[in-house]
Amino acid sequence: MSQIKKGAILNYLTIILTNIVGLLLTPFIISKLGDSEFGLYTLIGALVGYISILDFGLSNTIIRFVAKFKAENDRKGEENFLATSMIIYIIISILVIIIGTLCYFKIEDIFKNSLTFEQIDRAKIMFIILIFNLAISLPGGTFNGICLGYEQFVFPKTVNIIRYIVRSFTIVAVLLLGGKAISMVIVDTILNIAIGTINAYYVFRKLNVRIKLHYLDKSLMKEIFHYSIWIFVWVLVGQFQWQIGQMVLGIMTNTTVVAIFSVGILLGTYYGAFSSAITGVFLPRATQMTVNNATPKELTDMMIKIGRISFILLLYILGAFILYGKQFVFLWVGEIYYDSWRIGVIIMLGLTFPLAQYFGTSILEARGKIAFKAIIYLIFLIIGTGSGALLVKNYGAIGMISGSVSGMILAQLFLNIYYYKMLELDMIRFFKELFSKSLITFIFVLIIGYFINFIPGMGWINFIFKAMIYSLIFGLLFFNLGMIEYEKQLFSKPILEIINKINRNR
Repeated sequence: MSQIKKGAILNYLTIILTNIVGLLLTPFIISKLGDSEFGLYTLIGALVGYISILDFGLSNTIIRFVAKFKAENDRKGEENFLATSMIIYIIISILVIIIGTLCYFKIEDIFKNSLTFEQIDRAKIMFIILIFNLAISLPGGTFNGICLGYEQFVFPKTVNIIRYIVRSFTIVAVLLLGGKAISMVIVDTILNIAIGTINAYYVFRKLNVRIKLHYLDKSLMKEIFHYSIWIFVWVLVGQFQWQIGQMVLGIMTNTTVVAIFSVGILLGTYYGAFSSAITGVFLPRATQMTVNNATPKELTDMMIKIGRISFILLLYILGAFILYGKQFVFLWVGEIYYDSWRIGVIIMLGLTFPLAQYFGTSILEARGKIAFKAIIYLIFLIIGTGSGALLVKNYGAIGMISGSVSGMILAQLFLNIYYYKMLELDMIRFFKELFSKSLITFIFVLIIGYFINFIPGMGWINFIFKAMIYSLIFGLLFFNLGMIEYEKQLFSKPILEIINKINRNR
């Protein structure tokens, strides 16, 4: 099996592992830290996250340029590029330390109305450790990028999986021994140093890569920043989409509200990760169709085909979470996190159509037009964040997420206009085909699913029983009413193959 196929398998394994472990570990961490301490931990993590954008997308740039130099068999150019990148990273690390130091002395002023003196002291300790962590882990990311640029996917992804497993067990042990949020930050720092060292050893000893500055190439530096600037903009989009709300709430409310908000965000990102694992594999198809000068009709047909499959799977999760998500959240982290369920629902509703249209993003990437989406999303998410901040006083965390998601919806609306006008995709037909059969079937599922909620009981067994009945009803209704023939074959073929295999082995 090739490195690419193995890397893809490990990538899906990582997504599954992080989601499952996250679901199991989060309630344990909250129970050991308490709501307030957990909120403080996520708040300081979000604050350091803003400083991490100083990476300027350089880690992704390294993958692209290393692959380019390797393909050209330009060893000297590769060595010079890596040395140039390392110099840039050293400068970035110095900037991180300087900005981090300035922020350290301002933490008390920033959070004086929301944190107690004791919380501010703990926040400062966590912040300084995380700044040190960031300053050393940013240059360490070079080695991971080199591995991926060399198409050596198995080693770094395996190391990352092992790191995640080790971290999970270590965090459990530390918290059982009485550790708090500061202990978790120390664990992460130690693991980051260890992973960076392991990756560096692999790059230098196994891949025989050298980092040597032969000459200072200004045109190369210009090319690096020209490529990385749009990745940097996307990092900013991610910060405004999911992280900045925690900062706003941390300044305007308290750490318990931040904790509730962060759990809601976590649930929403699981929804997005599930869809991305499915739709992310279609970028090569979009690239191939673009290179082959596919017509707008052919691209629209493919967008509908992929969009409907994604939409049906998303509706399954969305319906389940709307109907039984509150019970799940209460069992998972406690009734105090009721608003986390509401935040999760709002995020999922806002993400459903952008995720179903992910093939459109793949077309933009294939045509080198992703900059438009980045700018549109950044503008409207900034507006959405501002609107959310205005709503916090009266509506708390719900107001914050409502503003952010509204910005995201408006950005996607403008993006649809761009698809229609500039890419000539038939978006009206896309939505007609997307809703055909699926929407009315989903309404039937919600109606029947609502009555399932009247089954008495509130424990895990009751929840699993409801989820199983819902899954059965969803599957039967969609297979018979909500799917076209192609989709029926797509979903039934793997099941029939398993049944036939079992029959042959008898």
